[in-house]
Parts: sequence; C-alpha cells; structure tokens
Amino acid sequence: MAKTRKSWREKLEKTAGLPKIVTIPKKMEKRLGKGKLLVPKPLDVDALIRKVKRGKLITQEQIREKLARDFKVNVTCPITTGIFVRIAAEAAEEDLRNGKKQITPYWRVIKGDGRLNEKFPGNMKIQAKRLKDEGHRILSSNGKKPPQVKDFERYLQKL
Repeated sequence: MAKTRKSWREKLEKTAGLPKIVTIPKKMEKRLGKGKLLVPKPLDVDALIRKVKRGKLITQEQIREKLARDFKVNVTCPITTGIFVRIAAEAAEEDLRNGKKQITPYWRVIKGDGRLNEKFPGNMKIQAKRLKDEGHRILSSNGKKPPQVKDFERYLQKL
C-alpha cells in the first residue's frame, strides 16, 4: 500500500511533543546566546499570524520574540519558526482550495527587512497581490533580493 502524503493542514495540526523548551545547544550559542530555546508548535505560529489585522504586517522576528515572551524563554528557534510560517501559508492556500472563506493571512508576514517570502505559495506573486489589495506598495526587486514592502515599518503591528 502506498504511503499517502500528509496535507498541509495535517502538518499544521501536528504537535509531536511540541512545544518544547530546551537549553540552547553549544553550537548555536554564538548566534542565539545562552539560555532556554523554545521550539514552538505550528499552531502557535499560526495563531499569532491570525491576529494580524488587514493592512498591517509582522515579521518572523516579531513572531519569535512574542513566543519567547509568552513561554518565558530567551529565544524561539528561528529554523522551526520559519518552517511553521511556511506550513501555515501552505495550509491557508489548501484551505482556500477546499472552500474555506476565512484563512490565515500569512501574506502579512514579511522578512525583517520588509522583503517578501520567496518560499510562500506562488513564489511571492500571491503575497504581493494580496498585500497590494490591502493598500501596500511593493518595491521592485533588484534581481538578487525579493521585492520589499515600501515603508513597511509604518505598518508593523505590535504583538
């Protein structure tokens, strides 16, 4: 019997022992510092994205900082947070294809420098279109870096 692939929704809802708090591994101390590190669950990341209002933006760094505060740790894992933002995005598009009207507004999550996320569904095209629909202006890419939201700092929502 062939193994079926998990849907993005199943990946989003998978907890697999998460969230968990661990001591920051030695090899990561130079980058993250010493102390405790949170590995969130995908739904924790999705829940924060769902709080972002129309016309507002957040960065992955803001998501990580908010989760670290909520769990009273030094830092949230940047790798898993990035993966879970992507899973939330893919699950949202999957939900839309399945007829859901209310989906996680993942397109409102940008990089720390205001750039779009090339790993989102549609290779940034969907994100750019939805951001424009919400009144944002997207600056053209120089070819090497993804496009950026103009004056993105003005639109950042506090978490």
